[in-house]
Amino acid sequence: MKKTIWLVLISLLFSYGTAFSKTYTINLGIVTTPKTFHYKAAVKFKQIVEKESNGQIKVIIHHSGSVGNETSILQQLQMGALQVGVITAGPIDKFVPAIKAIEFPFLFSSYKQVDKILDGKIGQGILNQFKKADLIGFHFLENGFRNLTNSVRPVHSVKDVKGLKIRVMKSQLQIKIWRALGANPTPMPWPIYTQLAQHVIDGQENPLAVIYQYKLYEVQKYLSLTRHVYSALVFVGSKKFYDTLPKKYQKLLYQAAKEASIYERNLNRKQVAFFLKQLKKKGMIIDEHPDVASFKAKVAPLKSEFKGMARKYLDEILSTE
Repeated sequence: MKKTIWLVLISLLFSYGTAFSKTYTINLGIVTTPKTFHYKAAVKFKQIVEKESNGQIKVIIHHSGSVGNETSILQQLQMGALQVGVITAGPIDKFVPAIKAIEFPFLFSSYKQVDKILDGKIGQGILNQFKKADLIGFHFLENGFRNLTNSVRPVHSVKDVKGLKIRVMKSQLQIKIWRALGANPTPMPWPIYTQLAQHVIDGQENPLAVIYQYKLYEVQKYLSLTRHVYSALVFVGSKKFYDTLPKKYQKLLYQAAKEASIYERNLNRKQVAFFLKQLKKKGMIIDEHPDVASFKAKVAPLKSEFKGMARKYLDEILSTE
């Protein structure tokens, strides 16, 4: 009897010890290179998670599109093949339609307004929608305000956009925006330097950080500071993986994503003036005050196409003071 009791106790102790020492691996996918803010956010996330889990969770960062484009990363997150990604809001709309609300053109005018919405009740409501797609929306970080570049001509008003072949993200909303503006939108995964250099496309739209970090000034002569869309990023998780974690680690991932997101947003915003100055030095012809009103007039009717949760959140944002 004593021997049996000891065997049971030893078995229980072994089980508890195994559970306590169980380790997890997070494969984190991004499409950008180590010089970008996406990557810096991923590194900050890795540092926090590994430190606070006492090494029980290991984070491996896969950068430069080595595990696929953003749509592919989202699909892998759904399957559990990847565990976390830093993803641009645009491609997410196919999986989480509610996120279209924050992609509406000329919706935000300042970072203060952005933070109020995305860090508040509306932003949390949108992140909660991710679970319906077998994903976890941890927190918003950012690309920043998007601007138009091209190699054909200066763009001051919307009439100058007509006929330009513009690369856009694989997002139905982004395609509709640029069609409404008179361009020929061409969905294409990142990066696109070669396509711009070979004039497969005339232009693209991205925040100043991306334009500078990817040296698009070498293949794009004209820049218009249209600030037409605030481009959010999201720390996205695999729900399949998340559900296997102990509650303390689930909480840790949320906290790490929040801290890394705020860190990244501050880095990005501090550098905006620097990037603009550098792009001028590199010889880009920059229209700092384009006729934004002409752009707004063309895209305003798109609001009628918003349905369901996307329309709900868009209306809430528009009614927020």
